[in-house]
Amino acid sequence: MKINNEKNKETLQELIDTKDFVSHISVDCTIFGFHDNILKVLLLKYHDLNLWSLPGGFVFNDEDLREAAERVLYERTHLKNIFLKQFHTFGRIDRTENNVHQILLNNKGIEVPKDHWIFQRFITVGYCSLIDFSLANTFPDAFNETCEWFEVDNLPEMAFDHDRIIETGLEYLRMNINTEVAASNLLPEKFTMKDLQCLYETILGQKFRRNNFQRKILSLNILDRLEKFYDGSANKAPYLYKFKNKVHNSTNKYPITNDEEV
Repeated sequence: MKINNEKNKETLQELIDTKDFVSHISVDCTIFGFHDNILKVLLLKYHDLNLWSLPGGFVFNDEDLREAAERVLYERTHLKNIFLKQFHTFGRIDRTENNVHQILLNNKGIEVPKDHWIFQRFITVGYCSLIDFSLANTFPDAFNETCEWFEVDNLPEMAFDHDRIIETGLEYLRMNINTEVAASNLLPEKFTMKDLQCLYETILGQKFRRNNFQRKILSLNILDRLEKFYDGSANKAPYLYKFKNKVHNSTNKYPITNDEEV
């Protein structure tokens, strides 16, 4: 999509003139996507810069953090009604030293004083979600010209500390895989154990023996077993399962461990 540079500059000017943001606080959304057994993360590319970032932005004085995360995500990606989970706060003193905003504004010919709020230290609150990546659309906004999916182990050059945010978000996703998978709607309401195992293997990045996986998953008491799935083939019909209405994960380690690997 062609970028209207004049309109883009006007929008940026409106942003930096805004005085209704909470000082030193931002939100960043780590959106993981699953499709065809591949785990990816949704990233945005800045105008005129070979840098990518997470969908993120600032918090208005009259909104909650979660409201800010939902708004920012929609403004950047048009994703809405997404289950977002706050997973970490990032506050290293040097996290914004590669000040992308300064370069971006310089490229657009917008001059602001060095003590402007946009150049000050920001602590960002991370939110994450796991979705089917076919749901995301691509469109430009004031900062970004496009959004694309990247495999989590093959990221482009990132702005700020967003590579660390992605790494931490992936660790959170893996540690809380039971609740995150149940809330993501990645699987149909009824699914086979094979479907679930494939999803777990993709997210955790490891393979499991079928019998061991089934035994461990059933021991978590997060599934209800339903009728068998008959597809007309000569193979033995597998059982169908669905998630229980309430799924809790109070453990602090992966539900499947490396001693179960093939």
